[in-house]
Parts: sequence; C-alpha cells; structure tokens
Amino acid sequence: MSMNDPLGDMLTRIRNAQMRGKSTVRTPASKLRAWVLDVLKAEGYIRGYEQVTTDAGHAELEISLKYFEGAPVIRELARVSKPGRRVYAGAKELPSVRNGLGVSIVSTPKGVMSDAAARNANIGGEVLCTVF
Repeated sequence: MSMNDPLGDMLTRIRNAQMRGKSTVRTPASKLRAWVLDVLKAEGYIRGYEQVTTDAGHAELEISLKYFEGAPVIRELARVSKPGRRVYAGAKELPSVRNGLGVSIVSTPKGVMSDAAARNANIGGEVLCTVF
C-alpha cells in the first residue's frame, strides 16, 4: 500500500481490524492521526489510544476499538478528502452524515474537530473523513 495517504491508511487499518474482531490496532504515529483519533474518542467511536514505541524505536498509536454487543461501534469509516482531490467546505456547507447520526471530521484553522463543533465555531475546513 502506498503511504501517500497516511490518514486513509489508518482508517483502512481500523476497518480491517474490526472485520477481524480485533480489540486493538496499531498505526504509525502522527499528529494528524492523533487529532482524528481524539475526535473519534470524544464522539464515542473508539475506547481510546496510546502512543507506544516499537522494538525498532518507531512511534505508533495503539488504538483500542469499541464494540457493542459484539458488533463494531464504527459501522462506516470513509475518507472524503484525498491527496489527489482535496475536499473543503465552509461552515455552512459542512456535510451532515446520515442525518446527523454520523460525524464528519474536519481539519479547520482551529484544529481537527467534528462537523458539529466546526459549525458551532462557524468555521469550515478540509473534510477529512466521515464516521457512522
């Protein structure tokens, strides 16, 4: 897999781990990934994450996945903005996910936040991904 899209790679790792029913999954550490995980945790989609160091000395984020009655809490995790096709939205145009049941994660000038938080702050940004 090409690492032109580290965030897309992390989302794929989460999806794959959930399909296999794993309780945790690791991804190389980066600020952007941690910020997105902060939102996923705040919105209740993951249990949490912690930074760990591999034997080779690389920093990784170990994500604790969340299940409810045996099914992954995250039903759908989709990358919106891609390296080849960036997607930006103003505060008014931020997409609503599944009539507000889901969340879009937006990278704004004030940090990475949920679409609701961005709307409240009246700022737009790059729509990184949607979660449902």
